Amino acid sequence: MGVAERERLVDRFPQLTATELLDRFHPPRRFAGVRFESYVPDPAHPSQAAALAALERFAVDLMEAERPPARRWSWRRRAAADAEPGLYLDGGFGVGKTHLLASLWHTAPAPKAYLTFAELTSTIGFLGMEAAVEVFAANRLLCIDEFELDDVANTLMAVTFLRGVVPAGVRVVATSNALPDRLGEGRFHAADFKREIAAIASWFDVVRVDGPDYRARSRVEAEPLVPAALYRYIEDASGTVSVDDFDELLAHLRRVHPVQFAALLDGLDAVVLRGLHPIANQGDALLFVHLVDELYDAQVPTAASGCRVEELFPEAYRHGGYRTKYGRCESRLLAMLAEA
Repeated sequence: MGVAERERLVDRFPQLTATELLDRFHPPRRFAGVRFESYVPDPAHPSQAAALAALERFAVDLMEAERPPARRWSWRRRAAADAEPGLYLDGGFGVGKTHLLASLWHTAPAPKAYLTFAELTSTIGFLGMEAAVEVFAANRLLCIDEFELDDVANTLMAVTFLRGVVPAGVRVVATSNALPDRLGEGRFHAADFKREIAAIASWFDVVRVDGPDYRARSRVEAEPLVPAALYRYIEDASGTVSVDDFDELLAHLRRVHPVQFAALLDGLDAVVLRGLHPIANQGDALLFVHLVDELYDAQVPTAASGCRVEELFPEAYRHGGYRTKYGRCESRLLAMLAEA
């Protein structure tokens, strides 16, 4: 039997300062140890090996740019001049895009920053656009995981932000589940934002990554626990464990700024959620998706009771404008339940 210190997420109200938030912009625990050498392309999907080669070349170009101009290879100078400011890794769930992105960050010279698109928009909202552009423009490389335009405001925010940092010489590499010229599809009338979406697409060379979701192998063993089994899980756990009722947690997420969600999990050895059920309010659903992303990245073991993961989000959600968010959340939550 474990000796666990019990806590509740609903009792936590992190208040990180801007400086403390900026110090966290590096790959999370799950991707802290990944490198290009540990990425194993699937021979059945050649685009994976091609994506690995493209990211490795990008890393070499970043390191070459650190050399004095006279010592750079002339062909690299020409290639760098012809290249777009960034790369855009497009592909489905669980094909290794984040592994490649984090590997690039680990290889590239400083200064550099790594964060998800949700964290970026939350940070811009927290700091203000002018301050955020100034902070991120100081980097040579900006890695943005899960780039996606959720609504009109995020579209305009992303364009304004990129117009601020790209001319400053920041190289941007992003991952996404949609091609850059199809961002926002299903969420709003893309034709109304054709210029903004075209501007985003123009800043990237697209690198396709195909393949099956490797996390799908965990689905068979990833059902939520019955209450008695969840009780035994809590009793056997050691370290610091948070135990929350699902409804109380959803209400709490409305009171915590999304930029603080990662800090909400600091110091936890496991998270337990009691009573999962279909989420009727889409605002609550999107906040929960953000929390699951942070749980997955932080590699915090997570156990739950209640409904099946596939029942959390109504069909209208999973086939609507935010479908990629919900699909990613289901994939990651199933993998975490299996890990626990």
